[in-house]
Amino acid sequence: MSRSTSSDPVSRRTWLKGAAAGLGPLSLGGALALPPARRALAGAFAPASALAALKLSGPWLNSPPLDATVLRGRVVIVCFWTYSCINSLRVLPYLRAWQTRYGQRGLTVVGVHTPEFAFETEVLNVRQAVKDLDVKFPVALDSDRRIWSAFGNNAWPAFYVIDADGRVRGHVDGEGRYDQIERLVRKLLTDVPGPAMAEALSVVAGAGPEAAPDFPDLGSGETYVGYGQASAFVSAGGLRHDVEQLYHSPRDLPLNRWSLSGGWTVGEEFATSATPKATITHRFHARDLHMVLAPASPNRPVRIRVRLDGQAPGQDHGWDVDADGASVVDRPRMYQLIRQVGPVVDRAFQIEALDPGLRVYAFTFG
Repeated sequence: MSRSTSSDPVSRRTWLKGAAAGLGPLSLGGALALPPARRALAGAFAPASALAALKLSGPWLNSPPLDATVLRGRVVIVCFWTYSCINSLRVLPYLRAWQTRYGQRGLTVVGVHTPEFAFETEVLNVRQAVKDLDVKFPVALDSDRRIWSAFGNNAWPAFYVIDADGRVRGHVDGEGRYDQIERLVRKLLTDVPGPAMAEALSVVAGAGPEAAPDFPDLGSGETYVGYGQASAFVSAGGLRHDVEQLYHSPRDLPLNRWSLSGGWTVGEEFATSATPKATITHRFHARDLHMVLAPASPNRPVRIRVRLDGQAPGQDHGWDVDADGASVVDRPRMYQLIRQVGPVVDRAFQIEALDPGLRVYAFTFG
């Protein structure tokens, strides 16, 4: 799934299975043919470049601030992303490859980091994530969503391909269509002086959480835990808001439902374990299971234990967990906890917080 938004609270649910918006032309000169949000963008910056919007937020990582003047004469990919989003992570190998292959030829990749969760607004957290994820292209921190709003954007990830004259020539929401994006970039680069380009498209393969999703076997949707967007919760009595509560999981959990057991305090954005060995359980159908997790206190890591159908995950353990299901949550980010190596079937997943103070934001799958 790729995250998407509308006038409702931020959600990633709409772009399930790579339902991209396509790479249709989006020229500011044709503003009257655009949807209202795009017309607003065109009106705001015409006849100036859409890249003028990059001045609206900051600071910048990996680069001095970039704007239409600095980027004049270059082809630009503006990609909206956020570091705890699995869909955003899976596009990073393509952005790295394109910047490396075409950077000297006239391409600049700009990542606009627009957060979903509060911890993603903190500069130190984003800076650490950019380092951990080996992101070397320029990143504008858009924590107040000014660039996002100027572009009329509504999804993580979202790609805007901009020509050397500053015109938006293509737009894709969600994962996929990488070949179309690269072909458009190559076409626009032919208008920029430089040597001939090799004919073949880039060969890209991500590792760990950045690996391509298994959409054919994806039968579970993103699930939020904080009461602001929570759904599919089945523990008796429902979620209690902002108070510590002792929960009990049902004996049999239906597919795509989740429950709590032990002491938890459920807030609007996340739930926090209040007692040792508190658990959260989800029955899912997907190759990969990820969770957005954080320690409640920055300097107090939380030990966790993962179980799959009541057993250690073994060879089905994810990138951030060992075969015994052990891991430590030491910073706010997305953790890959399960990657099944065999046929994908319905499975019961459980995460146990061995220490109090585990914050749980969301489940994502792939």
